[in-house]
Amino acid sequence: MRVFRLGLLSALAGLLLALCASVLLSGAASAHPLGRFTVNHYNGLRVSPTQVTSLAVVDLAELPTLQARAEVDASYAARRCAALAAAQRLEVAGRATPWRVTSSAFAYAPGEGGLETSRLSCRLVAEVRAAGAMRFTDGFDQDRIGWREITVAGDGVRLSGSSAPAASVSRELLAYPDDLLSDPLDQRTATFTVAGPALGPPSGSGAAAGGTPSGGLDAGIGGPLGTALAALERTFTGLIGSDALTVPLGLLAVGLAVVLGAGHALIPGHGKTVMAAYLAGRRGRPRDALVVGATVTVTHTAGVLVVGLLLSAFTTLAGESVLAWLGVAGGALIAVVGLRLLRDARRPALHDHGHGHGHGHGHGHGHGHDHGHGHGHGHGHDGSAPGRRAGLVGLGVAGGLVPSPSALIVLLGAIALGRTWFGVALVTAYGVGMAATLTVTGLLLVRLVDRLEARASAGRRLAARVSGLAPVGTAAMVVLLGAGLALRSVASL
Repeated sequence: MRVFRLGLLSALAGLLLALCASVLLSGAASAHPLGRFTVNHYNGLRVSPTQVTSLAVVDLAELPTLQARAEVDASYAARRCAALAAAQRLEVAGRATPWRVTSSAFAYAPGEGGLETSRLSCRLVAEVRAAGAMRFTDGFDQDRIGWREITVAGDGVRLSGSSAPAASVSRELLAYPDDLLSDPLDQRTATFTVAGPALGPPSGSGAAAGGTPSGGLDAGIGGPLGTALAALERTFTGLIGSDALTVPLGLLAVGLAVVLGAGHALIPGHGKTVMAAYLAGRRGRPRDALVVGATVTVTHTAGVLVVGLLLSAFTTLAGESVLAWLGVAGGALIAVVGLRLLRDARRPALHDHGHGHGHGHGHGHGHGHDHGHGHGHGHGHDGSAPGRRAGLVGLGVAGGLVPSPSALIVLLGAIALGRTWFGVALVTAYGVGMAATLTVTGLLLVRLVDRLEARASAGRRLAARVSGLAPVGTAAMVVLLGAGLALRSVASL
């Protein structure tokens, strides 16, 4: 009952912090609806008898906008639109037709964590007699993740067999529909045929009403908890951009960072399953959970700092690629820990042995001697202390290796606003919150394993069977989970 009351008080305290921050920062900007790393494209083609025009829009989220800031000057829009026109290909009857830039524009908009998003608009024209089969390909910034949309409308001509709609579902990247945020459009080519003169008014206007953009973030978990975490995350990242950063507001930010880090450790993918398997297979102790928690804090904080510096120093480095490669490394490290655990779990079965020796001596000299000696040897390998510590540290490193995007944005926003040390403090507090949840989870798991061992020692048949199978079974689970995480990260590349 006391544990329940403490948990309830903690939850109420976290909710109160979130409400206070929401009141103080009700005007905070929300994150880009498609994620902080995305570069989103729209190409609206309009086909007339003598030319094809295109409105090309590139909507950059917070991180790409920050990386490009050093290159922005009076001619930036013209340069980028020229590069965009060169990367897009229009074919008429199999022959390429060049684009010409007629106008260009670039503008910033408020983003998350004191950062900004940006929008590049290019108007292109291709002087060509529109007839027969035509094909359009968008090859601009092919390696960046994000929304890609193409529309094709006729203006005085009749189109047939078009692979692209006539109207934009995102209102030209101004309002992304909610139901497509988790599965964004990825249309890079469009084919259509000019069948002849139009029989009626122009088809389509190039824009259609779409859903309103979702300011919330994908917290990785649904239901009320996911909604609460998304709201808390928006508040947290908004704190860094506050005009007046007072001591109470700073302390509130640190408290929210701890709560948010603890909440995000509840999301699948933060290593709780791996920790459970490891501690069960190793017959873990309470201090093992503490080692993992401390390692997660140090690794996550250092990872955010290093990745933030790299993304700031190298403007061509794609943030999503960096996180994906870190995911590959983390998964591989977990798999290695699992293989070592599997090796140690199999050793007792292979090397347990006993030896018995007995010998007697009798001497007929009026007295007798009888000597008996027995020896028994049993060797079981549960892993040396250094080996145990290496596995625990490896598990903690893997759990904190991939930086949280929220923490990364907070750090970059703080650097951009000249509040670097405040950003470092928030990132550290975020890591402490993650470690707290993982440590408590680990302590509960250690307690559970101890109870299972006690039942097995008391002669409970089922408990004894589960206890006997636990080392090999949990080791195999760690290997599979690590391999799965690595493969999933490779697929995202």
